[in-house]
Amino acid sequence: MSLADPRLDGPLARPALAVELTDRLRRMIMEGELTPGEKVPEKLLTERFGVSRTPIREAIKVLAHEGFVTLLPNRGAVVAAQSLAELAELFPLVAVLEGLAGELAATRATDAEIAAIAGDTLRLRAAYEDRDRPAYFAINQAIHTAILAAARSPTLVQHHSILARRVYRARYQANLTPERWLAATIEHEGIAAALEEREGERLGRLLREHLTHKLQALAASHLE
Repeated sequence: MSLADPRLDGPLARPALAVELTDRLRRMIMEGELTPGEKVPEKLLTERFGVSRTPIREAIKVLAHEGFVTLLPNRGAVVAAQSLAELAELFPLVAVLEGLAGELAATRATDAEIAAIAGDTLRLRAAYEDRDRPAYFAINQAIHTAILAAARSPTLVQHHSILARRVYRARYQANLTPERWLAATIEHEGIAAALEEREGERLGRLLREHLTHKLQALAASHLE
């Protein structure tokens, strides 16, 4: 493992220590700096971030709950691996829920919500052009969350959150190739256009296809 990414280095601010540390470790896993099956190097991380082992272990517990790491007896925390079979089961379910959210949002979203999603889509394109992957992913997630909120269905959101947590890392890694990243950006622009035109059937279809394409990209990477 390389611990040389300067974007993630430096002492952490104490007031937000736990949250920031968890975020940095999550990003290290999502960006491949910590790889599946690798032991989380607590000592190196304490030196890198200038903290004790206690907040490191608190962050690890959060990441274990999110499915990013696995806690093993006598070995500590290791980065969790996800099988293609597991992802192939989860992604279609997430796609169905997000597609339904899109269909509902097309009729229930306020004009302000639609305008906000359109603005986020412009920011998404800018993040892609800047090749700012962390910013892109954050905006991407915000868009999907906003569409879910606009559906006005708490039960749908609740069930989606359970499944979405399990594919969080995979959604990030699905856009690691330049071709898929560009395609995903274009897909998001189509999603925003369908929402703006309040075409529920088209919006639902585009969201389902968007998730299906992510799974296809992950399957291709597993075969390489």
